[in-house]
Amino acid sequence: MNDGQLARQENREPHPGSAPTSPPSPEDIALQDTLLPGVSRTFALTIPQLPEQLRVPVTNAYLLCRIADTIEDEPALEPAEKQRFHQMFVAALRGEASASEFARELHPKLSAATLEAERELILHSPEVLHTTRALPVTQRAALERCVSIMCEGMPQFQNTEALNGLASLREMERYCYFVAGVVGEMLTELFCDYSPEIELRRDELMGLAIAFGQGLQMTNILKDIWEDRDRDACWLPRDVFDEAGVDISTLRSKQASGGFNEALNELIGVAHACLRNALRYTQLIPSAETGIRRFCLWAIGMAVLTLRKIHQNPDFSEGQAVKISRRAVRTTIFTANLTARSNSALDVVFALAARGLPLADRQRYEALTSGLNG
Repeated sequence: MNDGQLARQENREPHPGSAPTSPPSPEDIALQDTLLPGVSRTFALTIPQLPEQLRVPVTNAYLLCRIADTIEDEPALEPAEKQRFHQMFVAALRGEASASEFARELHPKLSAATLEAERELILHSPEVLHTTRALPVTQRAALERCVSIMCEGMPQFQNTEALNGLASLREMERYCYFVAGVVGEMLTELFCDYSPEIELRRDELMGLAIAFGQGLQMTNILKDIWEDRDRDACWLPRDVFDEAGVDISTLRSKQASGGFNEALNELIGVAHACLRNALRYTQLIPSAETGIRRFCLWAIGMAVLTLRKIHQNPDFSEGQAVKISRRAVRTTIFTANLTARSNSALDVVFALAARGLPLADRQRYEALTSGLNG
């Protein structure tokens, strides 16, 4: 980060505690749109489907979450350093500390393990936070709550990031809440703020939002099992694998057994149940809001197809082996767009896409996922 960049950032940085004075500028929006594809091809694909009024805050929200994730994922940082940078980031987000100072300290500490696009995001975090401060108060409050919970929750799992995994399925679901379920709550707040008709369904939507995020996050965890293990991390629940007679601390991809497949299928069943709730969530969005529905449906469709590939290839040894094809992505988009306005058609399409997948027992699933936002 050179002196000229810092000077430009510091000149734009709000005083601590200051209120927004103007909406995001075209330059702010252009920078966000440039940064997003580098850190998420999926969201770069889905966010443009949203109504125009939601694109800027949702893009900003994702970039904020990606900054928090970059801190969490950086292997060169000790747990205490990660916690300190999370706290600095939240303080800067709230306008209580310098965003430029946050970027100045963090950027040089990032190792080669952090993608160049994520390093660039950290470099531009003062501009991203400037956009956050320029959002309307209700939107900004939703983003601040989400990122604060995320940054306070993720450090709880830093010391458990090891090959013996998380203690239980319940702990896995707590982890999913901090990294994804809270994002579902934040998006719901933004959708309710955007539409009075959606606001009328707030309670029902909030009741499903956590499961939506959990379903997507569990799918990613299952897809990335072996890549995570290569970096000495495991987010699998020990109790599920213990019941199947599998010691996940010594698990290797070439040693996948019948017990491993049994445990994997149980987790696929939980993720499948969560994605069914994600569909219910989407069906509560008014059918006229096709942009929001498409935003949700594309993500659900790609997650379901990924679960199917994992289920059909339990002996996979890398995420690339269960990554859905570009053709499958195009088919998902086409089908979702075609059926987006019809709840009955969506039920049929989901059933076809999920055929053959195990499904968690409803009573067990609801007992495990209740009260995660408390």
